[in-house]
Amino acid sequence: MTMIGDIAKLPASAADAAPARPQASVATAGDYAALMKPRVMSLVVFTALVGLVAAPGTIHPVLAFTALLCIAVGAGASGALNMWYDADIDALMSRTSARPVPRRRIAPGEALGFGLTLTGFSVVVLGLMVSWLAAALLAFTIFFYVVVYTMWLKRWTPQNIVIGGAAGAFPPVIGWAAATGSVSLEPVLLFLIVFFWTPPHFWVLALLRVDDYARAGVPMLPVVAGAAATRRQILVYSLLLLPVGALPWLMGYAGLAYGLSSLAAGVLMVALAWRVWTATDGPRATSAARRMFAYSILYLFALFAVLLIERVAGRLVGVSLAG
Repeated sequence: MTMIGDIAKLPASAADAAPARPQASVATAGDYAALMKPRVMSLVVFTALVGLVAAPGTIHPVLAFTALLCIAVGAGASGALNMWYDADIDALMSRTSARPVPRRRIAPGEALGFGLTLTGFSVVVLGLMVSWLAAALLAFTIFFYVVVYTMWLKRWTPQNIVIGGAAGAFPPVIGWAAATGSVSLEPVLLFLIVFFWTPPHFWVLALLRVDDYARAGVPMLPVVAGAAATRRQILVYSLLLLPVGALPWLMGYAGLAYGLSSLAAGVLMVALAWRVWTATDGPRATSAARRMFAYSILYLFALFAVLLIERVAGRLVGVSLAG
C-alpha cells in the first residue's frame, strides 16, 4: 500500500515534475537606463563636477573621470533602489506609472539586485582608486536616499523633501572630497545651496501633481497642509535661498560674476515664488507653478555653471600669468 500510495503521488508527466522555468526578462537596455533616473543623475554629476573643479590643487584626469563615473553610478544605484521600493506607489501615479518596475518590464528582484550591484561597484571603486572619504560619503548618500528618505520620510512626513533633500545636496561635497581627500567650508556652502533649493523645487511640482500624491497616499505638503500653506512655504524657502545662494561670493570663495549672477537669479526665483503665492485660481496657479518649476532647474544649473566657469577661467589666467 505504501508503494501504491507513493506511485499515486508521482506527477503525471516529466513536464509536471520539472521545476517551473523562470520567464525570460523583457527588459531592454533602455529600461535599465530609465531605472537609474538619468535626468537626476545628470544634475548629480554636474554638481559633483563643480565641487571637484572648485577644490584646490589638481587631480589626475583619469582619477577625476573615475570619481565622476562612480558618483554617476552611485546616483543610478539610488534611483534603481528607489524604484524597487516605490513600485507600489509609482503604479498609482500618472507621472511614474510608466517606469520599468510598475510596467513589469523589470521584476522587483532584478531592480533590487541591479541597484545593490551598482552600489557595491561605485563605492568600492571610488574608495580603491580615488578616496575612501569620498567613497564613505557616497555610501552614506545612497543609504540616506534609499533608507532614510525613500523607506521612511517619503511615506511618513510632509517634511520628507526638506530632510531628504540632504541626499541630493551631497554630490558637490563628494566631488570635493575626491579631489582633496578632505572636506572644508566651501563644499558645505554648495551643499546648503542645493539643500535650500530642494523644497521649493519639489513642492511646486507637488502642487502640479497633488492628485497623484493623494491617490498614492504620499503625505506631500500640499496633500497634508493644503495648497495655500505649500505656496507660503515655497515663498519662505525661496527668500532663504536668495542669501544662501550668494554665500560663496559673500564669504570670498567666488568672484563678482558669481555674486551678481546669484543675486539676479535669486531675485527672479523669489519673484516667481511670489507669483505662485498670489496666483490662487486654477489656470493662473497652474501656469505660475509650471514656470517656477522649469526655472528652478535653470537656477541651480546657472549658479553652478557660473561658479565652474569662474574657477576654470581663474586657473587658466593664473597659468598664463605665471608663464
